[in-house]
Amino acid sequence: MSAPALSPVVITLPDGSKKEFEGPVTGLEVASSISEGLARAALAVTVNGQTLDASAPITEDAEVTILTARQPGGLEVLRHSCTHLMAQAVKRLWPGAMLEDGPPTEDGFWYDIRTEPPIAAEDLPKIEKEMQKIAGEKLPISRAELSREEAIEFFKQRSEKYKLHIIEKLPDDAVISTYTQGEFTDLCRGPHVPHTGAIKAFKLLSVAGAYWQGDPSKDQLTRVRGTAFGDKKELKEYLNFLEEAKKRDHRRLGKELGLFMTHEWAPGTFIWLGRGKTLYDTLRRMSTDLHRAEGYQEVFTPMLFKKDLFETSGHWKHYRDDMFIIPGQEATTLEDDGITEWEQRLSAEVAGLPEHEQKRLNESLEGKTDPKERLAALLQGETFNTRYWNLFEKKPGEFVLMTGADREVYGLKPMNCPSHMLIFRDRRRSYRELPLRISDQGVLHRNEATGTLGGLTRVRQFCQDDAHIFLAENMIAEEITRVIGMVRRVYTALGMEFSEVFLSTRPEKAMGTREQWNTAEAALRQAIEANRMDYTVSEGDGAFYGPKIDFIVRDVLKREWQVATIQLDYQLPARFGLKYTAPDGSEQMPVVVHRALYGSFERFIAIVIEQFAGAFPTWLAPEQVRVLSISEKYVDYAVEVRDTLLGDGVRAEADLGDDKIGAKIRDAQLQKVPYMLIVGEKERDAKSVAVRSRSEGELGVLTVDEFRERINAEKEIRF
Repeated sequence: MSAPALSPVVITLPDGSKKEFEGPVTGLEVASSISEGLARAALAVTVNGQTLDASAPITEDAEVTILTARQPGGLEVLRHSCTHLMAQAVKRLWPGAMLEDGPPTEDGFWYDIRTEPPIAAEDLPKIEKEMQKIAGEKLPISRAELSREEAIEFFKQRSEKYKLHIIEKLPDDAVISTYTQGEFTDLCRGPHVPHTGAIKAFKLLSVAGAYWQGDPSKDQLTRVRGTAFGDKKELKEYLNFLEEAKKRDHRRLGKELGLFMTHEWAPGTFIWLGRGKTLYDTLRRMSTDLHRAEGYQEVFTPMLFKKDLFETSGHWKHYRDDMFIIPGQEATTLEDDGITEWEQRLSAEVAGLPEHEQKRLNESLEGKTDPKERLAALLQGETFNTRYWNLFEKKPGEFVLMTGADREVYGLKPMNCPSHMLIFRDRRRSYRELPLRISDQGVLHRNEATGTLGGLTRVRQFCQDDAHIFLAENMIAEEITRVIGMVRRVYTALGMEFSEVFLSTRPEKAMGTREQWNTAEAALRQAIEANRMDYTVSEGDGAFYGPKIDFIVRDVLKREWQVATIQLDYQLPARFGLKYTAPDGSEQMPVVVHRALYGSFERFIAIVIEQFAGAFPTWLAPEQVRVLSISEKYVDYAVEVRDTLLGDGVRAEADLGDDKIGAKIRDAQLQKVPYMLIVGEKERDAKSVAVRSRSEGELGVLTVDEFRERINAEKEIRF
C-alpha cells in the first residue's frame, strides 16, 4: 500500500520570493535550500512573525525569515541559549546549584542562581572555561513538551524548587516545555539555537546579589551577567565599548575630580563638594537664564506639604508608595502585642478581598510565622496599603500607628506640579496672563527602592529644571513648539543628537475620561508632526494625569538617554478647580503643560560627565584656569594673575606649592583643567603667561591681556 501523498508547503521569503516543499519543512531545510552558508549561520526562524526553533516543522504555507546573529531576533535567541550554556557549566561545577530565571536582555543575559558557597567574581573565568568546553562539544539542543504532572515530578526529583514555583504559577492551559543539551535540561519556552557549537563569542561580566522574587525576606541568589555576540570581532568591539564606558563612569570620575561624595547615612543622596557645586550651579544658572529669556517666572515652593495637597492632586492615590510620608506628632510605635493584634485583624480580612489580591497576599505570607513579617507582607497588599494608610513599617519590624487627625500627615513633595496649581489658584486670572510660565528648581524627594539606586541616575533627593505652563487650548501647538526649540538648544550645545521621540499614551491606571485623553494625545501628536519630528507611539506609558513626549538623545558612545519630557495635562487643573476669565467674560479651565529640559539635575550631570569623560569644555569646567608658579619667588605674580582672572569672572585657581612644575602640570591634567598658565621670571617681567591647553598642549607665551581676551571668549555659553 503506497504512503499518502504529502501536501506541498509554500514558503514566502522576506524578498517576496517563494519556495515550495513537499510536506512539513523546517527552517534549517529552508535555509539549506538557499545556501549552505545560511544553513550554518541559522539560529532560529520566524514563521508568520512567531520566532521558533530552526528545527520546528512548518506544516502549512507561511512567511518565513531565517534568523542569524546579524539580526536582533537572532541575537536574542543566541543570548537566550547562552544563559543555558552558562547554567549547564555552573551545574557541572556546582552540582547542587539551583536555577531560578535567566532571560536575555538588550545587551546580554543574566541568570539568578543559588550555590553554596555563592558564585564570586573570581569564579567567572572557570565558568567561562567550562562554557567553552560545552560549546566545543556541539551538543544538540532539543525541545520537549511535558504535562504539568510530568514537569512537577521531573523538577522535584532534581530539587529545583524555583522551577517548581514557576510551574505552579503557570495558567492551567499553559504549554510547558523543556530544552535539553547533553546532561542538562531546563524549564524554558525557547526558542534556542540548534546546538551549543553555535555559541561562539561570549563573556561573563559580573556577579551581584539578588533575592528570590525580589523579596529581601526570601532566598538570596547570585545574579551572573554576561553577553554574547555572533562573532569574536563584535564581542571585542563591545568589550572595548564597556571599557570606554567604564573610563567615563560618572561615579568614578565624580570621586576622582572631587565633584561629589556619598555616605551610608544618606542613601540615595549625594554630598556636592566644591567643584561639583560649581558645576551644579553653572548648569542651574544657565537654565535660569534660558527660562528668563523665554518669559518664565521662577518660583520656590516648600518641600513639605500636608497630605491634603496630594489627595487633591491624585498623587496620594497613584504615587504614595513612592513618596516619603511623615506622620504628625500624634503617632505611636507599636509594641509586640499591638503588632500581633493588627496582624490578626488584617489576616482575618484577607478572605473578603478580591480573589487576585487574596492569592497574592497568601503567596507573600507563605512560610512566615513571625507576626512582624506577616504584618509587613499584609501592608504591602494593594487594598490594605490604601485602607490602612495610617499604619506603616517605619523600618524592618518597627510599625508606627498614626492616631491623630488626617491633617497631621505630611509628605515630602515628589514633584512641583501640585504646588504650582496652588500658585495659579491663589488669585483671579485673566486670559491676558496666558500662557503663564512658572519654573521651579526646588528640592524633590522620591522613595526609590534601594535596589534601584544607581549613582546620580536614580536618587532619592534631587532638583529638576521643572516648569508648568498654564494656557488656553488654542495655545497648545505654539507653546509646545517653543518648548521643543528649548530642548534642541540645550542638547545641541552639549554635542548630543536626538535619536528618538516617543509619544506615551494613556496608562491602565489613569485619571480622567477617555475623551480628555484622546484630546490631549491628539494635541501632542499634532505638535510633534508640526515640528517634523519622527516619533514612536509608546502605548500605556503616559503619566497618570496625561500623555507625554519623551526625548531620547545619543551620546558620543552612541548610548541612548531619555532626557527632556513634555506632558499635557487636563486633570490637575480640573482637580484644583483652576479657572481664568476668557475674553467673553466666561470662566474657562486652563490646560497645563508639564515640562523639564534637563530632567533632574543629578541625572543630567551624570550624562554630562560621561559625555565629556570629565574633560568639560571651558564654559562648563568647574575650574577653567590654573596658574602654576615655577617657584616660591613667583607666588606673588601667580596670585596677581589669578586675581585678575577672577575679576573677569573666570573660575581660576593657583597652585602655589613647592612641587616641581612638572608635577603641578600633571596634577592639573589629571583634574582636567582646560588651561594651565605657567609663570616664572620671564613671564613676571613681561607681564605674560606661558599657556598650556589641556587638549592642544603648549600654546606659547601670551601677555596677560591676550590670554584674558581668549578665555573671556570661551568662559561662558548660553543655550
